[in-house]
Amino acid sequence: MRSFDDLLADAVAMHRGCVCPGQVLGVRMAMLGCQLLGIDEPTQGKRLIVYVETDRCMADAIAAVTGCRLGKRTLKHVDYGKCACTFVDTLKERAIRILARDDARDHVRRYVPTELSKSDAQREAYKVMPDEELFVVQEVLVDIPDHDRPGRPVSRVMCSVCGEGINDRREVELNGLILCRACANGRYYQELKGEDPWATEESMHQRLT
Repeated sequence: MRSFDDLLADAVAMHRGCVCPGQVLGVRMAMLGCQLLGIDEPTQGKRLIVYVETDRCMADAIAAVTGCRLGKRTLKHVDYGKCACTFVDTLKERAIRILARDDARDHVRRYVPTELSKSDAQREAYKVMPDEELFVVQEVLVDIPDHDRPGRPVSRVMCSVCGEGINDRREVELNGLILCRACANGRYYQELKGEDPWATEESMHQRLT
């Protein structure tokens, strides 16, 4: 595997040169996960699947190191709001969950000068702190169904209410109807009624600017 400095540079490039403690944690977490699974080249192929439990910069750093992406179906976001990640070796069917220790912050000043700001101190300390002070490691079991694995869609159906297509068994059956999750459970967005924004080029431009 490439060096920590090289991998951190890749992660920082995703954020236009800005580096934060979360990126350092993400790079180290990904390196440790791959090391424990014996995967030296995580960006090659789709052997590694990663579940991230946060949607902050740590997730981008993990993606930079592993090469896992939502579009490749190798990066899964589980919205727990935790600084944790599970690395799944689909070849050997092994999985390692790594959690960033909350008490790691209590040890930061042992590793860096006191004149640094809190954020800068965390960033620099997390670069050098031992893995056991930074992380909790758990060997876990993750059952990944076929419709969640990389590859072509295994199914496609149409929602009985909105008529939109649904891939990979994300549909919900309710009262004998096939529904998308938006129609079954409520949407995250509110549809605005009115004229068709595509009716004229001028109206479309006005809506988009």
